[in-house]
Amino acid sequence: MKRTFFLVSVFLSLGIIAATSSEVTVSGQTATPTPTPKPTPNVLADDTIEKVETELVNISVRVIDRAGRPVNKVSESDFKIYEDNVLQQIEFFSKSELPTNYAIVVDNSGSLRSQLEKVIDAGKILVNANGPNDETQLIRFVGKDKISIEQDFTSNKTDLNESLDNLFIEGGQTAITDAVYLAVENVEDYEKSSKAVDRKRRAIILVTDGEDRDSFYTEKQLFDLLKESETQIYVIGFVSELSNEGSLIRKSAQSKAKSYLERMATETGGKAYFPGSVDELAGIAKDIGSELRTQFSIGYVPTNDRKDGTFRSIKVQIADGPNKEKRIPITRAGRTAEGEAPAKPATATTTKP
Repeated sequence: MKRTFFLVSVFLSLGIIAATSSEVTVSGQTATPTPTPKPTPNVLADDTIEKVETELVNISVRVIDRAGRPVNKVSESDFKIYEDNVLQQIEFFSKSELPTNYAIVVDNSGSLRSQLEKVIDAGKILVNANGPNDETQLIRFVGKDKISIEQDFTSNKTDLNESLDNLFIEGGQTAITDAVYLAVENVEDYEKSSKAVDRKRRAIILVTDGEDRDSFYTEKQLFDLLKESETQIYVIGFVSELSNEGSLIRKSAQSKAKSYLERMATETGGKAYFPGSVDELAGIAKDIGSELRTQFSIGYVPTNDRKDGTFRSIKVQIADGPNKEKRIPITRAGRTAEGEAPAKPATATTTKP
């Protein structure tokens, strides 16, 4: 979001201006009589308009206690925001429930065959918890050539639930990175606005086993995109069925998948869940719905206003609560400052089955 300030400097030195003869307009033309002599006025007019653009950085902050439970009673004065270890002044603060635009991104490869029914039920729990201004998109994916938007952003719960019911398992190599990349772009671009009153919380809920086998985009390209994004990622990872056989040199498939999914969640200020069984999904869905709606939105104008495209770390500190209760803030790890946009790689193929 940008905020534009206009600084107008007007400098006037007043002189004596002699009277001049008036103009006479006839049939749309101006006839000017011979003017009477007049002295050169001593007038200096310098109207200067300078346009200065500054960037308003917005972050969503979850606050929890030592037991991981949400903490909602926190005031603006309790927060301190640091960018690259420099204290920033808070310009915008809200603890009210903001409308949320989010995508449910579901792995439909064979590895999720036994979990799909419960995944659909969990998706419906999320959708049915939506507020009137929340909008949801449903993305189904298998390989990089089978990533489809089954339902575009809508607040219509019936349409969303029907689209969830139509999900089906299909053979193919899993393209998690491509699916998340596409979802982040869609969530970021939908209803994008620079107005504070139009603020939306943005998120992705990813359901997968975590093993990427067929993506066009690299992990580095995805995490570079996430550094520029305000979108939080919540992950439900069914990694328990992956091989846990590794070595001192090489991580197991299970360990590698879990690490990748946790990094997605941690660096975006989201959360990763690794259920031991499908019976945990209903509770996880309710927890994610609560997490999305019990956050603080904070905006600041960075003291470092250089548009150099560099990564800036973000750190949030929060004062202890009553009786020295420890309160832990969770937000994204940082942001990439505006700058000259790098050349974008070719877009991954997205088709509807």
